[in-house]
Amino acid sequence: MDATSLPGLRRSYEGEPLLEANVAADPIAQFALWFQEALSAGLPEPNAMIVATASAGGRPSARTVLLKGYDEQGFVFFTNYESRKGRDVSENPRASLLFPWHQIRRQVRVEGTVVRLSHERSADYFNSRPYGSRIGAWASRQSAVVRSREELDARYEELAARWPEKPPVPDFWGGYLVVPTEIEFWQGQLSRMHDRLRYRRAHPGWVLERLAP
Repeated sequence: MDATSLPGLRRSYEGEPLLEANVAADPIAQFALWFQEALSAGLPEPNAMIVATASAGGRPSARTVLLKGYDEQGFVFFTNYESRKGRDVSENPRASLLFPWHQIRRQVRVEGTVVRLSHERSADYFNSRPYGSRIGAWASRQSAVVRSREELDARYEELAARWPEKPPVPDFWGGYLVVPTEIEFWQGQLSRMHDRLRYRRAHPGWVLERLAP
């Protein structure tokens, strides 16, 4: 397929109506329901989400990261603090998350502020990871330029030899909590008349609004 075919590349969506009367009063409860349905549908890695950040100067970037927890406070992921996203949120502590559940014709969008998790919470998760992933966190100075794959592999082997069992938690690695200010639920419908329901934080609760598709 070449670029001239792109204008005609489309699918027709059809899903259950997403109505205000049928959703939870709290967006985290609604997310939990949809996340369970994504799991039940057998989606590959339903916890994969696109995390978008921007530098202090407004330069945007986005990448796929795995969601590692959520509760009434927000959504959790872990990364290298010195990575591009880590640098972005240190300068501009806001982020947008997108869960692209195409197979079930749904998306969830989250916007919010970003705060670091405590060292204790980050350590709990780090120590639960497979051994190879813990060594990998040490070996990779995420987003930094490396001369070759061989250099990266040699660094991994060096660190595995140094810590054959229990690598410590890196001081440059840990978790972030995205505290939502808006959460939007998108359900695909026929003729591009999609359903979009947005929860907007209005202390002490949430306002539910319908958005035009």
